Amino acid sequence: MLFAVSSMAAAEVKYVFFFLGDGMSTSQIQTTEAAMATAYAKSSNQSLGPEAGDLDAQYLLNAAAHLRFTQFPIMGMQTTYDAYSLNTDSASAGTAFACGIKTKSGMINMSPDQKEQYKSVAQLAHERGMKVGILTSVSIDHATPASYYASAASRSYYNSIGTQLANSGYEFFGGGGFVSPQKAEKSGDTNNDVYALLAQNGYTVLNDRSSILNLKTNPKSKVVAINPWLQDSSALPYHLDKVYYDNGNKNLTLSEMTAVAIANLEALDRKEGGKGFFIMVEGGKIDWACHANDAMAAMVDVTDFDAAVGQAIDFYNKHPNETLIVVTGDHETGGMSVGHATTAYKAYYDKMFGQKATFQYFTDNQWKAHKAKYATGYDYTRSDNLASNAEMVALLKDVFGLDYSSLNDYQKERLEDAYDQSMTGKNSNNNAANKLLYGGYEPITVTITHILNEIGGIGWTSYSHTGQPVPLFAKGENADTFVGFYDNTDIAKKLASVMGIAQSLPVLK
Repeated sequence: MLFAVSSMAAAEVKYVFFFLGDGMSTSQIQTTEAAMATAYAKSSNQSLGPEAGDLDAQYLLNAAAHLRFTQFPIMGMQTTYDAYSLNTDSASAGTAFACGIKTKSGMINMSPDQKEQYKSVAQLAHERGMKVGILTSVSIDHATPASYYASAASRSYYNSIGTQLANSGYEFFGGGGFVSPQKAEKSGDTNNDVYALLAQNGYTVLNDRSSILNLKTNPKSKVVAINPWLQDSSALPYHLDKVYYDNGNKNLTLSEMTAVAIANLEALDRKEGGKGFFIMVEGGKIDWACHANDAMAAMVDVTDFDAAVGQAIDFYNKHPNETLIVVTGDHETGGMSVGHATTAYKAYYDKMFGQKATFQYFTDNQWKAHKAKYATGYDYTRSDNLASNAEMVALLKDVFGLDYSSLNDYQKERLEDAYDQSMTGKNSNNNAANKLLYGGYEPITVTITHILNEIGGIGWTSYSHTGQPVPLFAKGENADTFVGFYDNTDIAKKLASVMGIAQSLPVLK
């Protein structure tokens, strides 16, 4: 009888938030809080510790160094492998979270043999009358958001995914834009005009800051809110780049977009039935920064993701008995380590604070201009190309806070090799070495962030996802449903349970 009562109670959460930090696991969380502790000590002009490289625990224990979601009362841990890989990708991880099944990497909400398609918890909640909002800092048709409204044999069928978004009937989409809205992305994809379909289905598309913010007081029944500056692959800018390069504050943060979604959906819910809402928010560029091994870009985006969680906490404080907030990641990215071979038991996070642009912004702007100026006649066989170029030495200092004269000989050698490779596509390394050193990234940029991160005390082992378990944090009504160690597919089933979805997952379309 007690179990029957508990089950019934678990079916009555009216407002459910699911926050997903893409690529965010324990390392991304701990490094961000360590950076926050360091910043707190520096801002109050206090010594970081008794000796150089120390970080006094009092700063780490201080509330100023805590992300909001790490203070939630409930914690769980999830395994993340997919149908065939220990290291899941975001499509199969999204499928696990949304539908409660294992599928193979690159596939969205389908069985691995492609014979079956499944409904997501967002679709099932919408069928119950709940309003639905899907937000992300990357393109709105990317793998994670797509898992809540689409089924696709390939995550790269962007036109098909955009078409399914337009046909979803969901009330709010926010964040980045579309990758291929008016043509097939690749063979096998559809070839529709997604914008025409959105208009046909009653959606309003907004892409300026004032119009999007206006939704907080003038909500719309169906809206797609796209940030004005789409930096790379139709995504929002990294938060670090927005801080330094958003002249006139014309763009929105993920936190601001989340506040708009909450206000818009709450107003609609009051007007149209009062069944509540389900909101999924993805901090997608944490993952992209970790793929590129750029720790500052990742940590600053974690803080913006945390600020978005703060918007949900504010809502929870007004509706404590009707709200659940769940925060997790889909996998770890980059093999990020809290510590590095060259710093041993020390950490110097303050030495990373001079970075003023992400790998992406630097590559697209400062580096592009520098290469255009100096590539002609470049001789990669010289041993001092970078050291002899005062403008490049100044860029290291101005953009990344790196003092070239303070680097050791090995770090200078790595920079010279990377500079040669970026300028000419040639250096003294063999192909296997270059693949290990640079992955698919601009050699000079990834080498700069590698050296800057190792000076700070952060290491990387991969340019891809890793298979370590990922923590989950929960707060609010029925949050204790998420206690324990379980599989990522169980999260979809737990979400369905607390939203009162009667069907047992997975549910066929």
